Amino acid sequence: MRKFEFYNPTKLIFGQGTLDTLQTEVPKYGRNVLLMYGGGSIKRSGLYDKVIAQLTKLDAVVTELSGVEPNPRLSTVHKGVELCREHKIDLILAVGGGSVLDCAKAVAVGAKYDGDMWDFVERKAAAQDALPLGTVLTMAATGSEMNNGSVITNEVTQEKMGWGSIHAYPAFSILDPENTFSLPRDQTVYGMVDIMSHVLEHYFHTDGNTLVQDGFCETLLRTVIETAPKLIDDLENYELRETIMYCGTMALNGMVSMGFAGDWATHNIEHAVSAVYDIPHGGGLAILFPQWMKYNLSTNPARFRQLAVQVFGIDPSGKTDEQAGLEGIEALRSFWDSIGAPKVLGDYDIDDSDFGVMADKAVRFGPFGNFRKLNREDVVEIYKLAL
Repeated sequence: MRKFEFYNPTKLIFGQGTLDTLQTEVPKYGRNVLLMYGGGSIKRSGLYDKVIAQLTKLDAVVTELSGVEPNPRLSTVHKGVELCREHKIDLILAVGGGSVLDCAKAVAVGAKYDGDMWDFVERKAAAQDALPLGTVLTMAATGSEMNNGSVITNEVTQEKMGWGSIHAYPAFSILDPENTFSLPRDQTVYGMVDIMSHVLEHYFHTDGNTLVQDGFCETLLRTVIETAPKLIDDLENYELRETIMYCGTMALNGMVSMGFAGDWATHNIEHAVSAVYDIPHGGGLAILFPQWMKYNLSTNPARFRQLAVQVFGIDPSGKTDEQAGLEGIEALRSFWDSIGAPKVLGDYDIDDSDFGVMADKAVRFGPFGNFRKLNREDVVEIYKLAL
């Protein structure tokens, strides 16, 4: 392991009926609240009315920013920053999935910065402060409820990039599995693919003596694999939703990845695709991750063998590490196929016409990936494998 520091200040409030804790959490920060949410699903589910009722009890002054996109746009961040300044917002309350939370993080830091928040994404500046942020999660996927990361799309330049700041952690996050009951089957699948992809990004690293961390990762992967087929056939099962919601948080809150640096190349490759084509992030990962794995199998076959054996139960007897590892990759692909995840870029009508454009975006800051450094040509080859 490498030396490390761990810090996570988010207060996680997990379980049935926890929305009531808004009564104790919101007053800690003030009366002026910016309520951010997406395309209206929280209104159809009734969650919006419940949140408004809680805020009304507190005599809060509520300003709303609705319509946050699935791949949140910089223009929406700008709108949020303007609202925060105009209405002297004390607390941002993000109600939704990872996209709403990511956008809210960008608004929170942008409201405390004299320039354009995009400077943080482009690494031209670092956030020094942020407005307090609370979240009410409606989709298990990104882990944004308990981390300091965010992904924003600049629709003008067609760039989608991740950024992070110690100031972007939510102050509190409310996770009631019932608030995910209304999530459609396809979005539920995308969320579970995203969760597994976060764990896999951790898993493929080059640091040593990570037996405990490997075990955490393998347990999370096995748990999602066991739970997913049941959940997609029983979308309002509380215990199944609870399990996946907890997996989503643990997959990317730093708890399972202390002491090593994960890879994160596949996320970068996918961000370039969804920047150009605006596809669901989880769908893109389902297509690309198995192809990244095949492309990099020879980098460390023993690592792939361990995944195959410990997660997918592959019998390695009489097989080379590469052979066992390849069976593990095929088992992952088969599992994602079984729950209805997309398989090839053609599932989103994407051909090879923009491979060069997307590869250029992926290498914006140079070669990337910690398991193996990838350059532009590598990215194009992975896109080709995904056709």
